[in-house]
Amino acid sequence: MGKKNSSKPKKNVNENEDLLAEVQRLRMENEYLKKLNALVLEREKSEQKKK
Repeated sequence: MGKKNSSKPKKNVNENEDLLAEVQRLRMENEYLKKLNALVLEREKSEQKKK
């Protein structure tokens, strides 16, 4: 009978968790950058109106 390798499913689970954590971090970073960009554009518009 063949041996079953129990570390492979754990490795896949850990890899999946790592990938999900990275996706979540990248989504948060993306949202942050979108908001920052919106604030910068808003500031530039208000500075142009003052001139």
